[in-house]
Amino acid sequence: MTLSTEILTRSPLLDADELEGEIGNIIHQTRRGPAMPGVSNGYDQPLPKGPMPDYVAHKEGVNQVGKLSAEAVVREYDAAVKEIEALGTELSEAAKKCEAMVAGVHAMVTEIRELAANYREEGKRYFLQIEDCSLMTSEVRTVCEALKKKIAAGSSLAA
Repeated sequence: MTLSTEILTRSPLLDADELEGEIGNIIHQTRRGPAMPGVSNGYDQPLPKGPMPDYVAHKEGVNQVGKLSAEAVVREYDAAVKEIEALGTELSEAAKKCEAMVAGVHAMVTEIRELAANYREEGKRYFLQIEDCSLMTSEVRTVCEALKKKIAAGSSLAA
């Protein structure tokens, strides 16, 4: 395991002060002797071969500690960027789901309005039908009353 790998694995997403402390602890450990096999105390030790973000490159003349520190910090920031981008993707997906839900709600509201209009028409139809029946019933009563009176008047003449 390289120094920068150890920094990255032991201190995920630390702030700058904590990261500096971790780097100092690792440097202190390496001065006392290699804590890990293959790690020397020299300043011309090659940097880890792992991928570094494309948007940075080491400057000529920066010592090993500076390179490791800068690399550790940029990797932490890059890891945070990837998390932020993942959050953006999740939010975008959530927004698409919300938009689909809103579209579904608008369609449902249209259906509800149509249903309400149909119920209103059905209520109006029953209203008119009941009133027509009531008028017909009143008319039948009037005709029946008139017929009874006519029959009663005809029976009293015959008697």
